[in-house]
Amino acid sequence: MATSLLRIPPPRGLLRPLAVPERLLLGPGPSNVPPRILAAGGRQLLGHMHPEVLQVMDEIKAGIQYAFQTQNRLTLAISGTGHCAMEAALLNLLEHGDTTLVAINGIWGQRAADIARRLVWGSRRQPASPGGSLLSFCFTQALVRHKPSVLFITHGESSTGVLQPLEGLGELCHRHGCLLLVDAVASLGGAPIFMDQQEIDVLYSGSQKVLNAPPGSALISFSEQAREKMLRRKTKPTSFYLDMGCLANYWGCDGEPRRYHHTAPINSFFSLREGLALLAELGLESSWERHQANCAQLCQGLCDLGLELFVKEEKARLPTITTVRVPKGYDWKEITTFLMDNHAIEIAGGLGPSVGKVLRIGLMGCNSTSNNVDRVLRALQDALGHCQRSRL
Repeated sequence: MATSLLRIPPPRGLLRPLAVPERLLLGPGPSNVPPRILAAGGRQLLGHMHPEVLQVMDEIKAGIQYAFQTQNRLTLAISGTGHCAMEAALLNLLEHGDTTLVAINGIWGQRAADIARRLVWGSRRQPASPGGSLLSFCFTQALVRHKPSVLFITHGESSTGVLQPLEGLGELCHRHGCLLLVDAVASLGGAPIFMDQQEIDVLYSGSQKVLNAPPGSALISFSEQAREKMLRRKTKPTSFYLDMGCLANYWGCDGEPRRYHHTAPINSFFSLREGLALLAELGLESSWERHQANCAQLCQGLCDLGLELFVKEEKARLPTITTVRVPKGYDWKEITTFLMDNHAIEIAGGLGPSVGKVLRIGLMGCNSTSNNVDRVLRALQDALGHCQRSRL
C-alpha cells in the first residue's frame, strides 16, 4: 500500500557505482591522503565513548601538543573543519563588550572579522598590502588605539602565499592586556611555530593540509590565560556544539569524568591520529626542512619558466602554498583546467584579495616532494605553451 504513495523515484546517479578519479592535489588543500591514513579511516566503527576511542583521543591530544609545541592541557580536536575552529575560538573567547583586533593579510582575516561582526562583537581591522606581511609597529599602534581583548592573525595565509612572522607578537599582546589568536591551518607542519615559546594564547589548524588527513577535524589549543578568560565569562557561549567547556570535558581536559557531548566522527579521528603519527615519525624539524627545500625548488622553477612570484620577499613566502602571478594575457581558468584535463593535476586560482591575480600551488605533507615539483613544472610549461598557441 505504501509504495503507491511514492512519487519520487530512486535517483539514477545513486544506482550507479561511485566513481572517483585519481588526481594529484597540488592546490591549497585538501591534499592527497596516503594509504596508511586511508586505511585508518576505513576501519570499523567503535562507539564514541568506548575506551579504545578515548585512548585514540588521548593520543591525538599528545600529537597536537607536539605539533603545536605546547604543554597546554586544554588541547583537543573539534569535529569540524578549520573554519569551525576559527568560529569556536572567537565565540568562546569573546562576549559582549569585548573588542577584537583582526590583522588582515588575506581572506582568513576577512573571515575572522566577518564572524566577529555576525556575533555582534566589536572588531577593528589592521590591513596589510597584498602579498605582504604586517610589521610590529602597526600592531603596537593598533593595540594602544583599540585596546582589544583578542588579536587575530593568520600565520600561513593561503590566499596570498604569505608567511606572517610571529616573533615578539605574543609578548607584545600580553603587555597590552590582549590575547593572541593564531590561524595555522595552512602552515602547521610546514613552517616553524612554537605555541608556548611565542606566547600564543589560542592556536588552531586543520586536518587536510600537511597532515594529509581528510577534511573534517580541526586541532585547537588554549593557553592558561585563555582558559581563565573563558572561565570568567558572564554568559555562556552562543553555541552548544562548540562550547569549549563541554568539549574540554569530553576530551578529558578538565580532570572530571568524561561525559557525552556529541557523537564524534570516529573514523575522522582515526585518520587524524595517523596523520599526527606520521608527522611525529618524520619529526617537525625534518618536515619544516622538506617543505622549505621543495618550496625553494618550485620557486626557482617558476622563475625559470618566466613567471613572477607574487610574494617578493623570500622569507615571507609560505612554504606550503606558493603564489605566482597569472601571466599577462593568460586566463587563469584556462591554465588550471588544462592541468586538470591533461595532467590530472589540481592547482588553484586566487582567493579573496588574490582572485584573478595568481595561481596557487600547494606542496603539503606527502605531496611535498621533489618529483611533484618537477611534475607540476612540466605540466605548467605544457599549459602555457597550449594557451599561447590557442591565441595565435
